[in-house]
Amino acid sequence: MNTAQPPAKKPITVKFQRIALIGYIGLLILMPLWMYFVPPQEGPLDVTSLFVPIIPLLLPLRGIIKDSTYTYAWANFVVMLYFIHGLTMLWVAPDELIWVLLELLFASFMFIGCTYYARHRGQELGLKIRKLKEDLADEKAANELNK
Repeated sequence: MNTAQPPAKKPITVKFQRIALIGYIGLLILMPLWMYFVPPQEGPLDVTSLFVPIIPLLLPLRGIIKDSTYTYAWANFVVMLYFIHGLTMLWVAPDELIWVLLELLFASFMFIGCTYYARHRGQELGLKIRKLKEDLADEKAANELNK
């Protein structure tokens, strides 16, 4: 049984992880507060409208808790929803500017933190994504063997 411990995190890796977590937790807190304090003008506020905006953020929660490098990498796809939402709200609801700017700030923190955390931690762990050039060379070699 292999009980080798993963390598310790470098300070830069820890810094990017903290930035990602600030953005992540900030969005988790901001979105329901925004929906509560700035209710829609078309009718009463219901409980589901408080929690629907955080459902996408709950998808990477388990991997973030377990400190999975891959989760930090794909969490960027989730955070793009909040960029789109923030940029749209910036255009259509200028009266909610402070909330929009906070959303964009937290989404930026999460995006930058997740991107560079996954990169640095992946390098520390020896994880890498094969380059297309290597894949094509392997495929070519396999095809030549089959001829």
